[in-house]
Amino acid sequence: MLWIRAIAATAAALISLAASSLAQDWPNRSVRIVLPYAAGGASDVVGTIITENLNKRFNDRFLLDNQPGRGGLTGSVAVARAAPDGYTFLLSSLSTHVFSPLAARSYNPVTDFTNVAFIGGSPVVLAVHPSLNVHSLNELTAMLRRRREPWSFASYGVGTLGQVFGEYWARKEGFRLAHKRQDGPPTDDLIAGRIPIGAINATFALAPSRRGELILLAVSSARRLPELDGVPTFQELGHPDLVATHWYGLSAPKRLPAGITNRMSEAIAAVIDDPMVQKRFTTVGFELDKKSPAEFSAFVRAEVIKWAPVLRGSIEPKQPRKQPGRSGTPI
Repeated sequence: MLWIRAIAATAAALISLAASSLAQDWPNRSVRIVLPYAAGGASDVVGTIITENLNKRFNDRFLLDNQPGRGGLTGSVAVARAAPDGYTFLLSSLSTHVFSPLAARSYNPVTDFTNVAFIGGSPVVLAVHPSLNVHSLNELTAMLRRRREPWSFASYGVGTLGQVFGEYWARKEGFRLAHKRQDGPPTDDLIAGRIPIGAINATFALAPSRRGELILLAVSSARRLPELDGVPTFQELGHPDLVATHWYGLSAPKRLPAGITNRMSEAIAAVIDDPMVQKRFTTVGFELDKKSPAEFSAFVRAEVIKWAPVLRGSIEPKQPRKQPGRSGTPI
């Protein structure tokens, strides 16, 4: 028995040594960060800032790879199926790790990924066209309650935080909103007055509000944003359940070696601590935060539990699509 234990201990030591060596040598070629959406959105802003700063630390090894399709599922499934060698990551988010898998059940966001590092998030801003002539959340709520027909509202699409948030807020307050699909950015229809109300990403609400094209009534962050200091939070207006952000993180295929996981997690933490990075994110209404890999995985699980009841009836469930080699088992 002693020799068996000795062999096992030696094997474990060799495996640990090999993993440590792998982490030290990594990366020795290009590393892809998959963005599962088309270029030009909020994920591009986050991905670009993170990639630029990782390249400063790793000799220009990182590149962005847009793989849009099926509401983020195409790129997410591709990463889940990739080799766990540290050369493929996903810019994960509330959409890829909560909303999409709850709707389509194509993968499990906890067990099918190594959730490496949390980055932070951009809250939802409730915006209205100036023609409504309302300047507070209470005024808008009272107006909507008086209407017999639902008023249309805009977001960045079905299954996004803005759409789910808007539906939840309307049901909670006892009125109806009709979500409208848009061919372009929702800010276009809002600014033009074609759609009077929007639950939109704070990143894209800043500029039109400064130009007087939109009135911002409330923001879903936990505290007021420096760039939107005059806009109250839903929480301070008496809605603590309406604290939410469209968050982002970095995930990889499951069974990513611990050495690479920790090295990437530490690198993202260093990027977040950079004052210049903080300034860039702050100016676009983004709240930075840090979580360890274990904390990030626990956070994803908690987010699924939080949003699952809200999504029932908010988005039209898709038929489960069996993915080869994937159980698709929901959490």
